[in-house]
Amino acid sequence: MDAVMPLIFPLVEQGPEPEDVVAGWTAFGLFGLLILAVVILGFSLTKHLKKAASNEQEGLFGTTPEKSEPTST
Repeated sequence: MDAVMPLIFPLVEQGPEPEDVVAGWTAFGLFGLLILAVVILGFSLTKHLKKAASNEQEGLFGTTPEKSEPTST
């Protein structure tokens, strides 16, 4: 195995220098858009949950079963 390694290493392509590898503005923009999408979805969820709660209080979902108190035996 040790005799094969010197023959293989020259065939391996060298990668870029560490200072040449950057995420760039495209990745930063996509990250910002993802944050914006989560914020918009959060506001939408809050709005719909409040609307559903008020509709439930108005009785738009049909009759709600009343909570019965447990009976003791």
